[in-house]
Amino acid sequence: MPDQPLRLTRQRQAVADALATIDDFRSAQEIHAVLASQGHGVGLATVYRTLQLLAEHDQVDVLRTDDGEASYRRCSGTHHHHLVCRSCGATVEIEGPAVEQWAQAVAEEHGYADVSHTLEIFGDCPRCR
Repeated sequence: MPDQPLRLTRQRQAVADALATIDDFRSAQEIHAVLASQGHGVGLATVYRTLQLLAEHDQVDVLRTDDGEASYRRCSGTHHHHLVCRSCGATVEIEGPAVEQWAQAVAEEHGYADVSHTLEIFGDCPRCR
């Protein structure tokens, strides 16, 4: 997390407020469309920059789809991983103590310190099967 606190301008606040109303992962374009439908004059480039800042401050989760596009969702505040439906995009936050232990052991084995990681597991949810 950056040393500087995140300063929320009017436009950044609008993006943060829009994310608070969304439960699933959405692309920057989809978030921009939500803002436009609410009458906010926030440009797409500003949405991208704001999402990047929010991610740097651990306020949003970022998920890369199979085609490489980034999707965003309000962060729960604790370290977690995601189980994602590849059909409908439904997402469940999961904890993975075994993954945490494995990641730390691999890092130590190779002399790495201050490591971080992300993990997304893709499959078909019960509704889409």
